[in-house]
Amino acid sequence: MSALSEKRFLTLAPPTEEDARGDQRRLLDALREDFGEVALPLPLVRRLYPLCRKAEWRVTVTLVWNGKNWQVTDLEPGDTTAWHYGLAADLGSTSVTMELVDLRSGAVVARESMYNRQTALGSDVLTRIFYAKDQPEHLEELRLAAVETLDELMGRLTEASGVEVSRCPVLVLAGNTVMTHFLLGLDGFPLFLSPYAPVAAEPGFLTGAELGLHLAGLVYLFPARANYMGGDIISGLVATGVARSEGIRLFFDIGTNGELVAGCRDFLLSGAGAAGPALEGGVIRTGMCAGPGAVEHVDIRGEAVRLQVIGGEKIRGVCGSGIVDLLAELYLEGIIDFRGTFRPEASRRVTTVEGEPAYRYAEAEETAEGRPLYFYQSDIQEFLATKAAAYTMVEYMLKAIGMTFDDVEKFYVAGAFGAYIRTASAVTIGLYPDLPEEKVSCVGNSSLEGARVLLLDREKLAEAEGIVARMDYIQYGAIPDFVDSMSAARAIPHLDTARYPSVMEWKARRQSGE
Repeated sequence: MSALSEKRFLTLAPPTEEDARGDQRRLLDALREDFGEVALPLPLVRRLYPLCRKAEWRVTVTLVWNGKNWQVTDLEPGDTTAWHYGLAADLGSTSVTMELVDLRSGAVVARESMYNRQTALGSDVLTRIFYAKDQPEHLEELRLAAVETLDELMGRLTEASGVEVSRCPVLVLAGNTVMTHFLLGLDGFPLFLSPYAPVAAEPGFLTGAELGLHLAGLVYLFPARANYMGGDIISGLVATGVARSEGIRLFFDIGTNGELVAGCRDFLLSGAGAAGPALEGGVIRTGMCAGPGAVEHVDIRGEAVRLQVIGGEKIRGVCGSGIVDLLAELYLEGIIDFRGTFRPEASRRVTTVEGEPAYRYAEAEETAEGRPLYFYQSDIQEFLATKAAAYTMVEYMLKAIGMTFDDVEKFYVAGAFGAYIRTASAVTIGLYPDLPEEKVSCVGNSSLEGARVLLLDREKLAEAEGIVARMDYIQYGAIPDFVDSMSAARAIPHLDTARYPSVMEWKARRQSGE
């Protein structure tokens, strides 16, 4: 293991009349053989006296590799090499997760998550961008909200582990381009306006003090490739090894936006566009984010409906993974047709509510509010538009590189949505291509994983920056015929059913009673 930070215990020769080198030079000379020319910042130079003399010239030096040279981040009397921890974090627009990692063993000591305090200033990034536009005081509010969130997580980690986290030499942080801008106190409006050029796409290493964090060490922020291709995606690529693979791999982070990367060690092509809030429960009438009371999985056989509810509580609504299951099951049971239109003759649960066809998926006695919950015809159409956008992104990307789905070696699905979705259900509705299940890997929070991977392997620093340098980028929103290309993908699973032979087989077997 070659972590981003190293600790070295030194026994220095004290000054004599024959060797009157300064304390700074004495320390740097002792480090040169193993670390080359080392940077020793002024605040640490100021600590050399009287620290070295009081410690009888036995000191521990903490260093961080910044991609160009080693930089000293701490000096301590005596041998403290047994205490060596680092931090990895995913700075999400909705929630933020941070891990405390033992840099000697690589073990995760503790993990904490919380809502990003910026949500109080805007539920989505676009709202926050306009909140801060030409309003320096609002931009500062957003910056402080991000800083306070990270500080609180460090405090929680300290409490959970007993480790004084503020002493950590390095925090590796991955976030989308907007989140990184706000943390740096940069206006995000250029990311929204053509030509969508970031103010700072590669901030690199900064001190905790520069960011206003209660952290003694350095902070590394993953670089971004474009406005919607941020450090969280670059981190995910490091975690999954897409850029090191011999075969073609797809990496898809699905949420309100969809970020897609296709490639291997020879090339990387990326693109991003709006997928739609339906994937995370938004715009669905009884939709909700994943949490207690949310239906996360659905099975239907005839008139029987079996629901799996997060936390085992009374039902409050249905989250993204439950919606995908619900749509897939309705189609396989023949309750909706390929256009997503209800067939009332197929189930007694199909009824009309407020003049609209709907399917009753939860009875009154099962719900928190004591009333039935329905999946409406308009809900289905909203979701089909969303899944069509996601599928078309992948299809367009493969066409751009002259490949087909048969050429794909691995399909990675990242993000909270992808972590809980059933692959078979996603394939059934045409959200994912019809790939063998072993080719599909739901990697969850790959942004956090990539941050941890880099924290523990400094060679990944060059890999992350190399990914950005060789990645080509397409803006899906700028493709003239993109919306037209989505039309066929609105059908379940697709207007061209030959693309989904396994789904056609599943449906035939289900309806024959197998």
